[in-house]
Amino acid sequence: MSSGPIDLDRVAAGAWDDQRPPEPALIDDCVHCGFCLPTCPTYVLWDEEMDSPRGRIVLMKAGHEQGAELSAPLVGHIDNCLGCMACVTACPSGVQYDKLIEDTRGQIERSWERSPSDRFFRKLVFSLFPHPRRMAKLAPLLRIARAAKLDQLGARLPIGRLAAVATLSPPNARRIAIPSKQPAAGERRGTVALLQGCVQRVFFSQVNAATIALLAAEGWEVHTPAEPECCGALELHSGEADCARDRARDTIARLEGYERIVTNSAGCGSAMKDYGHALRDDPEWADRAEALAGKVVDVTELLAEDEPRAPRGRLDLKVAYHDACHLAHAQNVRSQPRELLRAIPGVELAEPADWEICCGSAGIYNLVNPEPAAELGKRKAQALIDTGATTIAAGNPGCALQIAAHAKALGHELEIVHPVELLWRSVSGGPG
Repeated sequence: MSSGPIDLDRVAAGAWDDQRPPEPALIDDCVHCGFCLPTCPTYVLWDEEMDSPRGRIVLMKAGHEQGAELSAPLVGHIDNCLGCMACVTACPSGVQYDKLIEDTRGQIERSWERSPSDRFFRKLVFSLFPHPRRMAKLAPLLRIARAAKLDQLGARLPIGRLAAVATLSPPNARRIAIPSKQPAAGERRGTVALLQGCVQRVFFSQVNAATIALLAAEGWEVHTPAEPECCGALELHSGEADCARDRARDTIARLEGYERIVTNSAGCGSAMKDYGHALRDDPEWADRAEALAGKVVDVTELLAEDEPRAPRGRLDLKVAYHDACHLAHAQNVRSQPRELLRAIPGVELAEPADWEICCGSAGIYNLVNPEPAAELGKRKAQALIDTGATTIAAGNPGCALQIAAHAKALGHELEIVHPVELLWRSVSGGPG
């Protein structure tokens, strides 16, 4: 990394500019009690105070001081954060670390000059992943890269870093035609729109298909618009604030006419529920953003609201439930998926150790920080393997890819499914 020329006006004011700096009032909520430490993945790995939530909050506060500058150590500690929000769940003071890290990363990406190779790789990532049509074309190339073992180049070269995606992609992603509208079965409970997502629709279209079928069976009329292509979650959680805000506006414009918006990807749901904060200083969009955020619901939240209509058939399975961070911590959705899975006759639900620790996927984290991500991936995969379950339920595509890759590296072929896939398998009597 290199910092570029020093802006003297900025130094006089501090490290942060006036575009959504981390808010001092939110920073001051932290009392440095340390409850966050054992839940923070990077603190668990390295036992380094500045790689803990409260340590990073100290850095955010220091950035407001007169004369403070962005520096390689500060940027490095912020980059090391997975943004998993386990600290939000653990914090007794209600510190909104999610908002703080989002704004701090926006500052860094706007003002810090990264190395040429890092800039190139990040640009490449964001030119691909939020664009499902491009990703669909890339999928065959990933299989070729896997066969050629280009991923073994690792992080030494940009092509090696991108080829590493091959180890995290399904070898044969199923492409299923998705209806634009699915009528409700029986008396209609209401109308919802399903966000198809970017990675979800390319690599996990069967999850979208199961979501639509299950919701329709439960009495919901499901609309599945082709647009938006992406809600901006990957960019929002990585500090690419301008692109993320543009995607948020587009998503709002396309979906605000629906009664409720259903997500089946934890990262997407987390980002969309955060639109009010992301667009809080935009007078034209702030109120619309808050209104849409209030309509967003994870599919397991919606299904858990009412007694089920569609009878559940028996599935004799031992299932380990994996808490996706942006579902469990960022959205506080933990009990609903478990309740739904336990209601399937024959399912034995297993709980892995250290459920609150991130699997290392974390948006693009496992691409830009592959070493700690791999260590966390192995720990998570082993914890799930140790439950004795051969089926893992996970509510986020990134988690599914990460766990499958590291379980395979440990010699275990686990079935990784979304909870709605198991629920639909139970209702339909099919393989899901």
